[in-house]
Amino acid sequence: MTEEENVRRAGPLTYRGSAIPATTTDQRLLDRRGPTDWVHTDPWRVLRIQSEFVEGFGLLSELPSAVSVFGSARIRPDSEYYRLGEQVGARLAEAGYATITGGGPGMMEAANKGAQQAGGLSVGLGIELPFEQSLNPYVDMGVTFRYFFVRKTMFVKYSQAFVVLPGGFGTLDELFEAITLVQTKKVTRFPVVLVGTEFWGGLRDWVESSLLKHNLISPQDMDLLYMTDDPDEVISVIQRSHRHLEDTFERDRPGPSS
Repeated sequence: MTEEENVRRAGPLTYRGSAIPATTTDQRLLDRRGPTDWVHTDPWRVLRIQSEFVEGFGLLSELPSAVSVFGSARIRPDSEYYRLGEQVGARLAEAGYATITGGGPGMMEAANKGAQQAGGLSVGLGIELPFEQSLNPYVDMGVTFRYFFVRKTMFVKYSQAFVVLPGGFGTLDELFEAITLVQTKKVTRFPVVLVGTEFWGGLRDWVESSLLKHNLISPQDMDLLYMTDDPDEVISVIQRSHRHLEDTFERDRPGPSS
């Protein structure tokens, strides 16, 4: 076992060696226990959850306009997708956006690296996992969360758009949660951009041929999935959406009282 594998970070806590708990904080929250065990644990967890929200809000509350970038931790630095992630991060920085990722390796590292090297602000929101995944070295501001749902709130609250690079189950979870929040108007409509037409094309086709075909979504819901291979087009989509929102706000803002 390497030194990195022998460490686990859980929020502000660090465990090493035999002190590493057998389960993560999320597992202990969600696992079924005896009929009365919750009395001694769950109410007190509310305070820990509250503290994570406070830490996240405190770190991110003064961020400039930001975009959350999702993608696989398993992509290698010599991959064409990694280079694509770097380009996306760099374009976001050049356009004046901070880049928020999960703070891990792979596509997250690529986006953070591109943003940092282009002079932008690079943010990482890590998560406690059974295997150690430290924040990558290109994160300028970072925090490691214990609870997935707190971390997800930060991604949504402090972003003006989601950019989704190639990824696995975790990326799909973040993608569909974002789309659901937009579809149900739980968040102000903002763009969700899939980067990689070859990678994501089959998913979009399935959504159209299965969900739309059986009337499980509305035709306009297809517009929630914008797809491109061009990092410059990613920025164009985000900026067009923001201009539209600003124009709508100005149009609907009440005028001075007569």
